Amino acid sequence: MILCTAEEWQAYEGRFVALWTDAQHAYALYQPGTLLAVPLAEGAYPALKHPGASWFQRLAHDMTGAIATGAADTRPAIEQFRAPDGTAPWPDFAAPEGEGAHVVSVGPVHAAIIEPGHFRFTLRGEQVLKLQSRFGYAHKGTLALMRGKSPRLAARFAARISGDATVAHSLAYAQAAEAALAFAPPRRAVHLRAVMAEIERLANHASDIGAIAGDVGFAFLDSRFAWHRESFCAAAYAAFGHRLMMDIVVPGGVASDLRPKGEAAILSSLDALETELPSLIRVFEDYASLQDRLIGTGIIPVELASAYAAGGYVGRASGQNADSRLTPGYAPYEKFGLVVPVEQEGDVAARIRIRLAEITESIRLVRALLAGLPDDGLTVAPPAGSGSGIGVAESFRGPVWTWLRLDNGVIADLFIADPSTLHWPLLEHAVTTSIFADFPVINKSVNGSYSGVDL
Repeated sequence: MILCTAEEWQAYEGRFVALWTDAQHAYALYQPGTLLAVPLAEGAYPALKHPGASWFQRLAHDMTGAIATGAADTRPAIEQFRAPDGTAPWPDFAAPEGEGAHVVSVGPVHAAIIEPGHFRFTLRGEQVLKLQSRFGYAHKGTLALMRGKSPRLAARFAARISGDATVAHSLAYAQAAEAALAFAPPRRAVHLRAVMAEIERLANHASDIGAIAGDVGFAFLDSRFAWHRESFCAAAYAAFGHRLMMDIVVPGGVASDLRPKGEAAILSSLDALETELPSLIRVFEDYASLQDRLIGTGIIPVELASAYAAGGYVGRASGQNADSRLTPGYAPYEKFGLVVPVEQEGDVAARIRIRLAEITESIRLVRALLAGLPDDGLTVAPPAGSGSGIGVAESFRGPVWTWLRLDNGVIADLFIADPSTLHWPLLEHAVTTSIFADFPVINKSVNGSYSGVDL
């Protein structure tokens, strides 16, 4: 950690990741893991100019009361409705401007099994002029629940930050605890963690691609990719005893080994998708009506993706080549020659192409990982001690970061940053490049986690 003056804090240039506060300091994390801290002065700290810092500064105020001096946006992030007397008025949205502009609201309750988020569109005809988003409906107090617990006991809460990325969040948390206590898990556990992370990536990419196709009327693609998603969930259950592989990754290793029929189930699911994938890709390439709905829709420019340090398929579809498996990097990926696909167009079609390329690469990685599994132990007990550490894991959405500080074997403080926090503002821009009817497909192509930002 680098302790800064107020001037150094604001002048630092880098790829911003996250910001949080405690009773004494404000902290800012930058890729590839640089942590800055500035002392609070009467509960305040200088606001950062990075565009991605805005939501974090709002969250910090909601959670600790710390004030970002000079911040342009001071709206609540997760505490929209709290008031000292237990009541609060409905928060105002900015009124539409210009002749012919009108407002349409969507959510927070949606028409399917989906997390809660409220979207307020300003439209002129069908053209989206502005989107304002409000989250906080899935705020669970997770960080408070984890404080005061041992690294092992708190691991179950990290696994539930965002259920579709349970392996990635568990892995980032475990690596932070291992860094704080300066110990390492067995090699077999490291490889099994990577197997689970890639299966999670495959299941989610298959689900997303199918859902996007379904939103533009291609039910065949939706059903086939949904079948493959189910195949990976069933294989995960056969291999690790849980369809989402929840609570398997723990500080010090993994909670269970690969089950006797698990490897065969995983390989079978890989073979099934690899066999059908070329014909499914041809549907995307050959149908003009499908291409018409995807190409040029929901554009996130390269410059904007760079400004927000976008990761995962959102960033890589807009010219960003970062992948935390390589930079800062973590075991065992350095052994496997990871290939990171990059596109420049930044539209829904590009985000689909990134997912398809990552599916091919993850299939290769899982086969290689299973073929070379070490035969040492599964876990070691975390030693009692004090220290701080940062962990990162590449989820299917992008890098998940965890920082924690341990005091005599229990968590004194921590913060968790989901990649969606930097992606939601990009969605607000992307929908202004298209018409209102395209919002569902654009939203699914970004697929931000609501729970992951509400914490």
